[in-house]
Amino acid sequence: MPRANPPLESWANTPGSGLDLFLDLAAAPSGGPGLRARIERGLREAIRSGRLSVGSRLPPTRELARDLGVSRGTVLQAYDQLTAEGWLEARPGFGTVVRLEYKGEPPAPSVGDAQPVRWRFDFRPGRPDPSSFPRRAWLRAARQAIGAAPNHAFSIGDPQGHLALRLELGAYLSRARGLQAPPTRVVVTTGFIQSLGLIVRSLGTAAGRVAMEDPCLPLHRAVVQAHGRDPIPIAVDGDGLQVSDLEGRDDVSLVVVTPNRQHPTGVVLIPERRAQLLAWARRTGALVLEDDYDGEFRYDRHPVSALQSLDPEVVAYAGTVSKTLSPAVRLGWLVLPQARVTAVVEQKAYSDWQSGVLEQLTFAEFLRSGAFDRHVRRMRLVYRHRRDAVIRSLARVRPDLQVAGAEAGLDLLVPMSAPTVEASALAAAAAAGIGLGGLSVGGYYHRGTSSGVMVGYGATMESTFARGVEALAVTFAHLR
Repeated sequence: MPRANPPLESWANTPGSGLDLFLDLAAAPSGGPGLRARIERGLREAIRSGRLSVGSRLPPTRELARDLGVSRGTVLQAYDQLTAEGWLEARPGFGTVVRLEYKGEPPAPSVGDAQPVRWRFDFRPGRPDPSSFPRRAWLRAARQAIGAAPNHAFSIGDPQGHLALRLELGAYLSRARGLQAPPTRVVVTTGFIQSLGLIVRSLGTAAGRVAMEDPCLPLHRAVVQAHGRDPIPIAVDGDGLQVSDLEGRDDVSLVVVTPNRQHPTGVVLIPERRAQLLAWARRTGALVLEDDYDGEFRYDRHPVSALQSLDPEVVAYAGTVSKTLSPAVRLGWLVLPQARVTAVVEQKAYSDWQSGVLEQLTFAEFLRSGAFDRHVRRMRLVYRHRRDAVIRSLARVRPDLQVAGAEAGLDLLVPMSAPTVEASALAAAAAAGIGLGGLSVGGYYHRGTSSGVMVGYGATMESTFARGVEALAVTFAHLR
């Protein structure tokens, strides 16, 4: 039988490795196997179930024996037996770990365990180069920000966002994007998906429907629907959102637009329609949500001013670092009409109370030091060269193909004559290990029928980009 539970002053309250491991020996039925066998069985089950993954470090035998209330020799014998069986491995200077090369029977897969496709060349749209993340500059900013942070920064924070970041964001957005962005109007979020959800919920239960561009990212439609709203598709043509389709509609409380580079077509909302949209919003009391998802990356045109700068009382501006830095940094922001701030902050508090303060402080320092500007300018040149390489390569093998939306952003659109042609192009690319996007297969249209292949030039790493472009050209050369 196991010994009595160890006294509280000995269990996980003494100096040592600091590694805790749960093995409930007391739950074993009486008359069962001995202590050593129970420890062995508990460790095997923890490894089989995945609770202890390969490479997981185990506590030293002396500490585990103390925590379990057994002799050290019992634990040592259990470790030795499992090492002999191949479950564990003793690493000099490091300790005992779950063996990396264990070949035993893996746990049965569960529903949803399918792994994402690992493309040989990733040309999917809207993705930055993961290898371009400015690690050293980010680490410098983190050390500076966290080292200088007062103690209260590590306590419960403000749902609206840390003031240091709201100040730096307001200054950057005013300077670089032309916004009117005092910190009182800035709300820090975890990205556009949360920003969209907060805006929709802040409208209240009595509000009307949500108008969205057609085409648009299907996930955005799904988010609106998940928050109990029925999206109304508004068609997009070569001049952007067809604002005239909103006239006479008194059941719309929110319009979601990408005016500076419509996704996925790449068109820009022309000035006449911008004025028309703002006039409609002022007249009806509706809110316009401007998704400026990649406004920092423009190549063959002057910067397009944010819609919010024209009327900050009817436009809510949404931005994120997902394209400029990395989607791994969960930071986004809203710049709101003053009258909407309280309702949105209230929903933020209900959602997750606050975004990560350490990331906020780091990004605030990243902005303050100018590191963000330097990174964006460097990546603007990188992505422009990549875009040029893709366009040249496609023009060389298929001069008959048209390219749209190439003036800015991280991707371009190659229109296709029919969904079957789009499907053939995507299938040929997939067979070559190339990831692309498609208008039809991607579900971008709510009720439209246009087809096209979306080619992103951000995600493929610099070391493999040239080979990827050649493989992409071969794929399009054989497309009929």
